[in-house]
Amino acid sequence: MKNRLLPFLLAASILPGNAVLEAGPATAGSSGPGSIREVPPGKTMEKYALQYDNLKPVDGRCPSDYRLVQIALLLDTSNSMDGLINQAKSQLWRIVNEMSRMHKRGEHIRLQVALYEYGNNSLSPSSGYIRQVTPFTGDLDLLSESLFSLTTNGGSEYCGHVIGSSLNRLHWNSSREGLKLIYIAGNEPFNQGDVSYEAACRWAAERDVTVNAIYCGDYRTGVDTFWKRGAEIGRGSYFSIDSDMATQGIVTPYDQDLMQLNSRINTTYVPYGREGKARQARQTQQDMNAAALSAPVAAERAASKGSKLYGASGWDLVDALDSKTLRADRLERESLPDELKGKTRKEIEGYVEKKKLERDALKQQIADLGRKREEWVQQKEQETAGSQSLGAVILKDLHTRAAAKNFGFR
Repeated sequence: MKNRLLPFLLAASILPGNAVLEAGPATAGSSGPGSIREVPPGKTMEKYALQYDNLKPVDGRCPSDYRLVQIALLLDTSNSMDGLINQAKSQLWRIVNEMSRMHKRGEHIRLQVALYEYGNNSLSPSSGYIRQVTPFTGDLDLLSESLFSLTTNGGSEYCGHVIGSSLNRLHWNSSREGLKLIYIAGNEPFNQGDVSYEAACRWAAERDVTVNAIYCGDYRTGVDTFWKRGAEIGRGSYFSIDSDMATQGIVTPYDQDLMQLNSRINTTYVPYGREGKARQARQTQQDMNAAALSAPVAAERAASKGSKLYGASGWDLVDALDSKTLRADRLERESLPDELKGKTRKEIEGYVEKKKLERDALKQQIADLGRKREEWVQQKEQETAGSQSLGAVILKDLHTRAAAKNFGFR
């Protein structure tokens, strides 16, 4: 494909005295950048790398939060990657539940996840066959919906380009105490396309964003096709997985109770605003999507509703008033559900408080059962060979990365 996206890139090497190398376009399928010349110290990769995406950085300020965990998940959606997508769908809630145990300085973490797909021939060639499916979001139902929307087709997989695009287009945390992670998964050579993977991974390291490379196939093949090299430059981990492995979870004695509690806690959500009913419907649909995969996946999703990471302040009155993102005296009457229209402010507050007390009690029950379930699952996993699936390696790596940034797990 003739590509106009890369007028400049910095190479992955750093020279003595902090000088770096500047590289012209790399040819598709090459293992490194094209023509190279030295660039004086002080010029950064960002100045050049922003050019290749054919896009300006997104507007808006980057957060600065020492307890913020950001994960950009970059998934290959070419023809052979159906198994990878299924693993992402089925293991999302296990990862969320483990992350709900993370803390820093005694405080719960904040979590944001972004999702990209790449290598799908239904996407625009001018974009490098890349699509930002969701920017950084804490809306876990939106993330689940986005994963279930993915389909495979094609493709042409340009790892350097999608890594660079995620660095360019996402609002990454400016605090170096936060945790900033890229997980890129696929099965074609890491060095394809006109954007140097070395430059993109070096730029990530420069910005304190860790690049973790997950090759779907034989370990040695991933090494030979530069996946391990990309992780090394990006100061991350390299893994190989069996992307066709079924990951429907482990059945436990707690699954049915968790699913019953999930049905009960759903009745405590009070939709408001123009999108309230639609987002409540999204919540229900994601319950159904999880249940369609397996009972263990449905139980893991139910367990997430007992955690601090699952919130709905953007559409639920209980969470909105509790988090003080909304005030009862400023509610627009037309934005209320039918059962609250015509009620006084005091009556609305009383109704919401009753729902909150009911939810708090249910969340405690869910959290208790969720801990017991996780202990059961961990015991069963110890009795069998370790899984080399997408979720398994992400969970393993999260503990390593968390420790390096002084995050802990309760």
